Amino acid sequence: MGKEGGHSANRILHYKDVTGYELEKTLLEQVSILPNIQLLPYHFAIDLITDHHLTEKPDQDEISCYGAYVLNQKTNKIDTYLASSVVLATGGVGQVYAATTNPVIATGDGIAMAYRAKAKITDMEFVQFHPTALYQPGESPSFLISEAVRGFGAYLRNKAGERFMLKIDERGELAPRDIVSRAINTELIFTGDPHVYLDCTHLDMSEFIKHFPNIYEKCNSLGIDPESQFIPVVPAAHYLMGGIEVNSNGYSSIGNLFACGECSRTGLHGANRLASNSLLEALVFGNKIALEIINKRGHLHVSSLPEIPEWDEEGTMVPKEKVLISHNRKTIQNIMSDLVAIVRSNERLEKAMDHLNYLYQDTEKAYEKSKLSPQICELRNLNAVAYLIVHQSMDRKENKGAFFSLDNIEVKD
Repeated sequence: MGKEGGHSANRILHYKDVTGYELEKTLLEQVSILPNIQLLPYHFAIDLITDHHLTEKPDQDEISCYGAYVLNQKTNKIDTYLASSVVLATGGVGQVYAATTNPVIATGDGIAMAYRAKAKITDMEFVQFHPTALYQPGESPSFLISEAVRGFGAYLRNKAGERFMLKIDERGELAPRDIVSRAINTELIFTGDPHVYLDCTHLDMSEFIKHFPNIYEKCNSLGIDPESQFIPVVPAAHYLMGGIEVNSNGYSSIGNLFACGECSRTGLHGANRLASNSLLEALVFGNKIALEIINKRGHLHVSSLPEIPEWDEEGTMVPKEKVLISHNRKTIQNIMSDLVAIVRSNERLEKAMDHLNYLYQDTEKAYEKSKLSPQICELRNLNAVAYLIVHQSMDRKENKGAFFSLDNIEVKD
């Protein structure tokens, strides 16, 4: 059992330093032998099909989901997929920031689709920044130096070699992630340095290599020997506690629609997820949703759904230049990293909203006249996610967990 930030005991069952990969590999192996599951690679979900596609003014309290419009990337055709139960398990939003540990596909697609369908989206202001991503400017995603390394005994040091966390919290390097990330952020602002260091030189290196083979190999590939050299690290966007609001059985506020994993807001993570609880939550809720569909929704069939219109792309054309899409994507990432990151303020949020409003209008114009591609859809989704983070940050009037605003600090006499 491993121990990580905010933990008072060794409580995390893990497989070396690739627990998530091991879970995914096992899951895919099981899926491949089940004849009743069909995987559709090279397919990209565009939007959920809801009552908005059937009538101009649906009853907002009675909206249901009937499937999704999905782009087949091989044929470039948008197909209509109908379903009596729809589960969104689309992951996080890390790519809304320039530095993130999330893969390049973590563009908040499920949350954005649910938002456009008028689902309840809450707690988007709570974005967790992992304190120790490997410092590699321009690399995306950033390589994650697991919190378990600090649980194993590694120290955080500044350029002068000082263990600065001991001045911040009695738990030192194993304080919760928000505290450690803010402490590093403060250290970098104060010193002007681009990164701090993770010191593993005092650890049993044979045990370190056994527990963290991938981290050791990555460092060595960059010419860093953890046995004799400090590892340069910085905070990076890592996990979203908010998302599509669901109940204890995974139901969203929209009929027939479930959400699971990082795109969902179950409430179990509060304002600042404890390390490793995300994998556990995804397993538990994935199982709960499956049982709910089997036991209570097994009698439902697509034949009972209303008649759904096909996707209409009349009047659209292939964009001449994709560079405008990539430019706007980078612009969103820079806005969010500069103005809506670990420490926020009302002034920064207002400026971010002004910039995002312009980008939203520009993206929507391009979306309406373009033949759809994953790139334009991801940009549109990043726009929506960025707006939600900024808007809900503006509404938050107290500092809590992963959310910290300079304007919410109480000044005492």
